[in-house]
Amino acid sequence: MSNVRLLDGIFKDSERIGKEFLLSLDVDRLVASCYVAASLTPKKPRYGGWETMGISGHSIGHWLSAAATMYSVTRDEKLKEKLDYAVDELAYVQAQDPFGYVSGFPRDCYDRVFAGGDFEVSHFSLGNSWVPWYSIHKIYAGLIDVYTICHNEKALEIVLKLANWAKQGTDNLTDEEFQRMLICEHGGMNEAMADLYLVTGNQDYLELAIRFCHNAILDPLSKGIDELEGKHANTQIPKVIGAAKLYEITGEAYYRDASLFFWEQVTENRSYVIGGNSKNEHFGIENSEELGITTTETCNTYNMMKLTEHLFKWTQQSKYMDYYERALYNHILASQDPETGMKTYFVSTQPGHFKVYCSHDDSFWCCTGTGMENPARYTRSIYHQVENQLFVNLFIASEIQLVDKNIVIKQETKFPDAPISKLTIVGAKDELLTFQIRVPYWISGELTATINGKQTIARADKGYLEVSSCWKDGDVIELLIPMNLHSYKSKDEETKLAFMYGPIVLAGALGTEKFPESDILDDHLKLNNHPLIDVPTLVTGEKDLTKVIKPIEGSSLCFETEAIGQPGNLKMTLIPFYALHHQRYTLYWDVMDNEKYVEFLNKEQSEAEKLDSITIDAVQPNEQQPEVDHAIKTVNSHSGYLNLVHRGFRDSRNEGYFSYELTVDPGIEMYLHITYFGGDRILHLDGKAYERDFHILIDDTELVRQTLKGQKSDKLFDVVYPIPFSLTEGKEKIEVKFVSTEGKIAGGIYGIRMISNPF
Repeated sequence: MSNVRLLDGIFKDSERIGKEFLLSLDVDRLVASCYVAASLTPKKPRYGGWETMGISGHSIGHWLSAAATMYSVTRDEKLKEKLDYAVDELAYVQAQDPFGYVSGFPRDCYDRVFAGGDFEVSHFSLGNSWVPWYSIHKIYAGLIDVYTICHNEKALEIVLKLANWAKQGTDNLTDEEFQRMLICEHGGMNEAMADLYLVTGNQDYLELAIRFCHNAILDPLSKGIDELEGKHANTQIPKVIGAAKLYEITGEAYYRDASLFFWEQVTENRSYVIGGNSKNEHFGIENSEELGITTTETCNTYNMMKLTEHLFKWTQQSKYMDYYERALYNHILASQDPETGMKTYFVSTQPGHFKVYCSHDDSFWCCTGTGMENPARYTRSIYHQVENQLFVNLFIASEIQLVDKNIVIKQETKFPDAPISKLTIVGAKDELLTFQIRVPYWISGELTATINGKQTIARADKGYLEVSSCWKDGDVIELLIPMNLHSYKSKDEETKLAFMYGPIVLAGALGTEKFPESDILDDHLKLNNHPLIDVPTLVTGEKDLTKVIKPIEGSSLCFETEAIGQPGNLKMTLIPFYALHHQRYTLYWDVMDNEKYVEFLNKEQSEAEKLDSITIDAVQPNEQQPEVDHAIKTVNSHSGYLNLVHRGFRDSRNEGYFSYELTVDPGIEMYLHITYFGGDRILHLDGKAYERDFHILIDDTELVRQTLKGQKSDKLFDVVYPIPFSLTEGKEKIEVKFVSTEGKIAGGIYGIRMISNPF
């Protein structure tokens, strides 16, 4: 949207901070991993965090996309100079490889896969490398963006060589082998190849885009079947974005149906109040909003908004922009620290927690990458032009130069601080133009459009208000978009409510009690077990919220409850979530009348609360990031998800093992808390009977031998093992290893915790 620019307001401020972050990054450090992968000496050391891991190189791809987009909306020549330099550096590295390969990790993982046969593959590993297609996809996308947005021909040359390398290599794979390769997370490779087809018209790239479509995911979606539970959420969303693009190219209903059904299921049945989705990066139970610290991965929302853009383009239905607006204000805008430009990975929905941001040099998470791109994308979807129709989708201070017309539309607004917006037509000479102005789902009353202070048109129902005329220079449309305070009820608990004003989620501002020294960290999981605080319950029998929640005079979009916070008869402050940083908060409140509150007080503290209070460290098997962050090691191990108990697991078979490093308190006795499935018993596989008989070791010293015989009900159960103090004394971390022997299975293990009390 290079024909749209932001005017002064909250998005312009955030765009400026985002641009400063992009300019602050050193291209030599971003491309250093590409040098190392090509056995070259980098000019400067690579950045830390994920840029030192197997996923390295993804950040330069994100930076290319972000910088190209930011240049298109700001025309900052410093960005252009850095972009051209980055492309030159990638071209230099690529020239060292005879096949045209360039990435942040060595090519040998692909060489193993392209040889075909029984190559190694799992959800997050391919050819013994961590999600290589996912990582290299960012470089494909970045180079494509630099070419299409900034017209850098060298970027096109590099990405075409890289695409031809991929085509030649994957040509060696049968369709069955190709689909097996796609078991591993592969980002938006189908979208990237579709983009290259659109750029070049080369049929090879379209064929490769189609081959990169993961049938195991798209087939059920195209038939209206939801099999998303337990799947890694952001692995799936880019697959569907690529499918949406292929529908636009091919017109095949298969891609359209999969895209539409997926969007409905995720936005309607699997999302939180801020528009984000997933817990621990995975889709949970349908129609559930399970709260937690590691919810609403920011990458997911970035990608859901990309998918939404495609679907809106097909039908111009207002529901797509209703979702887009919610996600934009309440997740994306809220995910960047306005002081430092740092980005969030997860956005916690755990009452009493706080946002955790990346560090400048030592994080480079996936969401650091999409977080670089977000501030440059604020101009997207404010408007949508179809010939002589202009859709005004978002009420954001901005102006658009209409395509093929010498007309500028200037939107002046302080929304959401004020429910008004003014559209001024500049340069028109009796020009026929139809405005389609979105009537949002949250509107309180009628949306009215007053033309030049005289004629007024109004509409209250959802959709678009049509305003058509032959416009002259200086004509003005004034919009009134009334908002009110309303509640959002969670999908799984009637007493769990969030509060909104128009599209804006209002968070409870809870201050800095027991706050960490810093919420800007290299490790986004480091504060997962930081002490929480008690969040008051709102106790009232009043159904009309406006009687117990009042605006704070002189403070825009800030509200205060009456003294209904219990215990203590407290008044609670509510502010826009996008404006809340560096303090504790809650998005969801327990709201109940006095009778239910008395019942609530009489209940004992739940087992989960007890367990959380004594947990020193924890890891959830089968979930990528927790396992990586706990230094997982495996031999003959695999993981999966059991829908019956809504939990992932890991095991090992024959002579195998898996292990994690867990934090301990070196000064007290520790206990190992393991979660098992009561139905796990002898497994009959390939004509053999495998007993679940295994050893649990602490730093290679056997702690216990465990046998599972399926003698409990088909539910999860816990076993607590005391750890001899001699195995933990003076240590900060220990290795917990689960070992299987020939003909045996270790596990499944459904949860691992290090606790300080056996309770």
